[in-house]
Amino acid sequence: MPDRKRVAAFVDAVVNGDHADAIRDYYHEEASMQENDAEPRQGREVLIKHERAALARVQSIHTHPPSMVLVDGDHVMIAWRFDMTDQEGITRRLNEVAVQTWRGDRILTEKFIYDSATAWQPINT
Repeated sequence: MPDRKRVAAFVDAVVNGDHADAIRDYYHEEASMQENDAEPRQGREVLIKHERAALARVQSIHTHPPSMVLVDGDHVMIAWRFDMTDQEGITRRLNEVAVQTWRGDRILTEKFIYDSATAWQPINT
């Protein structure tokens, strides 16, 4: 079970843009990530590789501080907002809730829940 300081440190790493490093530092070796009801990606190294590839396809990504972080034993929920600027200079937004199960001080499973109809819609910046 993570303590609140460990969860806060994870959130801080993501907000500061250390997405791939956060996976390395806070996810279990056998971790999985799942987008809505898609097939989960398995294994920390696979997750890091996927994250680096996704970040390489964009100009920038801005992670807003979460609007909510709930910690209940081994379960954590984080309400995230991401603004991504693509290679054409268009900024798009994603609002999602990450539902995590931790094993000790590392994330074992994570499922991202969002409205796919409104995900990554262009915004005015």
